[in-house]
Amino acid sequence: MLLAIIVIHFLFSSVALKTINASDPKRPNIVWIISEDNSKHYLNHFDSTGTPTPAIESLARAGVTFDHAFSCSPVCSVARTTLITGCYAPRIGTAYHRAFEPAMMPAGIKMFPVYLRDSGYYTTNNSKKDYNVRPGPKVWDESSRKANWKNRPSDETPFFHVQTIKTSHESSLHPEHPDADKPLVTDPASITLQPYFPDTPLMRKTVARYHDLITSVDQQVGDIIQDLKNAGELENTFVFYFGDHGGVLPRSKGYVFESGLHVPLVIRIPANFTDTVDRERGSRVDGFVEFVDFGPTTLNLAGIEIPERVDGKAFLGKQMVASEVDQRDEAFGHADRFDEKYDVVRSLRVGQWKYIRNFEPFYPNGMYSEYRYKMIAMQQWQSLHTQEKLTPIQDAFFQPKLPEALYDLDADPHETVNLANDPAHQQTLLRMRDRLNERLVGMPDLGFVPEAYLVEDAMTDPVTFGRRNQDQIKRFIETANLQLLDWEDAKPKVITAIYDQDPLVRLWGLVAATSFGVEAKEISKDVEKRLVDLEPLVVIRAVEYFASLRSKSETSLKDPLPFLYRSLQRSISEPEALRVLNTAVFVRDHCGTDGDDRLDIDPRQLQTLPEVGKSKWVKKRIAYLSRSR
Repeated sequence: MLLAIIVIHFLFSSVALKTINASDPKRPNIVWIISEDNSKHYLNHFDSTGTPTPAIESLARAGVTFDHAFSCSPVCSVARTTLITGCYAPRIGTAYHRAFEPAMMPAGIKMFPVYLRDSGYYTTNNSKKDYNVRPGPKVWDESSRKANWKNRPSDETPFFHVQTIKTSHESSLHPEHPDADKPLVTDPASITLQPYFPDTPLMRKTVARYHDLITSVDQQVGDIIQDLKNAGELENTFVFYFGDHGGVLPRSKGYVFESGLHVPLVIRIPANFTDTVDRERGSRVDGFVEFVDFGPTTLNLAGIEIPERVDGKAFLGKQMVASEVDQRDEAFGHADRFDEKYDVVRSLRVGQWKYIRNFEPFYPNGMYSEYRYKMIAMQQWQSLHTQEKLTPIQDAFFQPKLPEALYDLDADPHETVNLANDPAHQQTLLRMRDRLNERLVGMPDLGFVPEAYLVEDAMTDPVTFGRRNQDQIKRFIETANLQLLDWEDAKPKVITAIYDQDPLVRLWGLVAATSFGVEAKEISKDVEKRLVDLEPLVVIRAVEYFASLRSKSETSLKDPLPFLYRSLQRSISEPEALRVLNTAVFVRDHCGTDGDDRLDIDPRQLQTLPEVGKSKWVKKRIAYLSRSR
């Protein structure tokens, strides 16, 4: 009996000791304030043409401003998945917006709030999650519109709270929004328009409305700061303010331009924890930080060990030397599918230089996506393109892209002057190209495997799938990169690729062929064989080749539409059907000539699609293609 009492006393003493250690020494609280859909360009604190944001500026005076903070993806679910995992989405299979099949978390890591929660933090999220990955162990003590750090079990419990401000979301500029007709505070005449926008009253009104929304966001940030101050917690709390990616005006959300990736980031340093940070309050940082780094930084501030298998690196907190962070100068970006629109694009920024690799360059940026085109200003921009009333810089959004783009952001912050073909910058181009390829192969980047394949074979363990197929993925990237060669050098390799036993090598070989346009007409007999390929996703790439040539008056070539319809009927999954319909939109809207040779899609061919393919995104594509153009 005495022994039992001693054992019980020891156990209770251990529990008590553990509880004391969990709160001693005192650990900081951490709050993330995330505003939806806004790049750094609309805040005066970051850009002289932006709106004054006194509350955010007050955070900066007591903290640190990061002048080079980047979302890795320009769309919500992918960006937020990157934040919560600390991993690059193309490596872990989460790069498609609103995934058909959420991926499993990579082995050996958890969503980072789990580590905080396990360490005694009270974790709350209000309230957007939007993850493309299955959460795994319990992440939040509460995640809802009522979630609040004030609900923690005791005043001594440290907390991590995420507050999403929806005011600036893309939907706020749609005509059906309740505030659509609210009087403007910002004078449209005072707006500095980007050079790629048409200067119309509607565009000015739309941008002015967005400036008003930023003012409202700032007021809400101020309310959160005041709440912490009233509770006596402000000087115990690191407060992050940042945008979840760029947006929402046209050519931002969904695109890897700076307007889509470069976000505002300010972190307030609490007075009670200034000794844990190697930064002066009120300072600005030039070093580059990415969304993969935000979770590791939060763990570091909380004194929690960072998992080895994440991609990100902490940039603030104990053991973080400011000079090391200041030297970081590289940011990776990617865009795959957002909503129903597919396009494989990768970007790399190094210092002042921005390199964009368009792996499907024949797809214009302005290719239709239903949610994007709800904005009236976007509709007007497209209408002015149709009427041929745009300048070349304004019209570029609706034209085929070049495979590569190189921008000097110091001289050209809006990325309108492509230096990729400028002999004076060839060394920079080659250096950026090689570095991006090194990163894509090293991940490996699962974006070179069609989403339909990933859903079928990879989502239970995308990282292992990538490692197991790393050599094959490298072949896909090398095949896609044939489009960077001169045609005569590329031709024999393209022909070999489109006869390859691997269907995805054939697929990327056809993409390369289409990228060359009329130069590749001479291999049309080889490409024609792929119109009857066993793989529907290979067939549609041959369809794109022939449709693109017909748009260049090569109307004597094979009519590709019957093979497009056949591929649609043979689709066996929703992502496969959606990929076929992406080609259908490209063919109808951007290929063919006027008159009898115009490539119109027959709506009757779309109505017999197998039931397996009728997801939300598929239905949107069918509805759009069924309308007269």
